[in-house]
Amino acid sequence: MPRVSQERLDARRRQILDAAARCFARNGFHATSMQDVLKEADLSAGAVYRYFTGKEELIAAIVAEVISEIRGAFQEAAARRPLPSPEILIGMVIRQILGKEPTLGPNGGSLYPRLMVQVWAETLRNPDLQNVLNDGFAQVRQPWVEIVEAYQDAGMMRADIPALSVARTLIALAQGFAAQYALFGDVPVQVVELGLKALMSMEDPAART
Repeated sequence: MPRVSQERLDARRRQILDAAARCFARNGFHATSMQDVLKEADLSAGAVYRYFTGKEELIAAIVAEVISEIRGAFQEAAARRPLPSPEILIGMVIRQILGKEPTLGPNGGSLYPRLMVQVWAETLRNPDLQNVLNDGFAQVRQPWVEIVEAYQDAGMMRADIPALSVARTLIALAQGFAAQYALFGDVPVQVVELGLKALMSMEDPAART
């Protein structure tokens, strides 16, 4: 019997993870059964259990992957040169996140923000996954501190505010947008871009006198 290639094994695992992600995004981790995943993936139980021993292992794989993908989106934006303005940078992160699987919901929008919210909730009950989240956030935070320091050096941001405070706020903007998208439906990315641009343009009236 010919051996199954690694490429085919990887593709089958990807098929299972994508199907599980769609189920979890729609119904949550704990309302989704393995039968739901089997049906979504259009695979037999034997085919799925070859890769995952059960739902908890599948959940852990999805959580780790989502955290890794979000970390990658932030780090990729942080590596941009020349450095875009903050609203453009945040827009880049959000668009990359919205373009990930699972991409299409019932109304044609992204299901990924719903999956993100499920992941955040899951890390609250699982210390091991919480550690994965903490490590991922730490890896995102440092390059964004460096971004803020570059903005401060260029005179684009006040230099008397700790760079870490600003970095965490910028990251929170993207996280908050994802939460709004998940809760209220399709929201144009331009909303947060324009909002951040307006906030960045504010001046202290006292400085004019």
